[in-house]
Amino acid sequence: MERQSAGTVLFSHGHQSGPDGQKIRALRPTAETAGWTTESIDYRDLRDAPAERAERLVERIDALDGPIILVGSSMGGWVSMAAAEARNCAGLFLMAPALFLEHRVPDAPLRQSYQPKTDAITIVHGWSDEIIPWRNSLRFARQLSASLHLLDSDHRLEDAIADLKTLLARFLNRQSPGGKPEGRPPEAAHPEINSRGYTQ
Repeated sequence: MERQSAGTVLFSHGHQSGPDGQKIRALRPTAETAGWTTESIDYRDLRDAPAERAERLVERIDALDGPIILVGSSMGGWVSMAAAEARNCAGLFLMAPALFLEHRVPDAPLRQSYQPKTDAITIVHGWSDEIIPWRNSLRFARQLSASLHLLDSDHRLEDAIADLKTLLARFLNRQSPGGKPEGRPPEAAHPEINSRGYTQ
């Protein structure tokens, strides 16, 4: 008997990557093993147009039924965030997201906060990210009481693939039917430092 899909995971790649980049290739089987259908959106024709990328993702969300998880890396993290502000989704899993960097885009307003339409949010960032400051993810996580994992890695997180697989599997299992929802931790919760990095 064929297993019913828990929903759809939509992957959004980064600025100079593509729909078949290393992280997406590694993480799609993780999502599928957890019972989710996966798609990877191709934005290569919109390399320097993050707002248009977000519009494309929203169009795809509108065409789908059932729960949707948005997974984005770097610019794809911003794109996923923007789409989650426009449409409800079951969760956001962001890797080194390009948040609070709108000043790098001509004529774009600088954001002070974000309001995604989901309570299930996990962010993963590398301590040694040389492109997007990990403090931007910390700022976002604090604003929304989201889960944050800081790993001993750089912007690409390619040497942390095993950790990404583990974190994504845990996140998706919590959002699956019958799973324990991720939700937002209590405001009184305190961050902890452990051997794998910073986790809130």
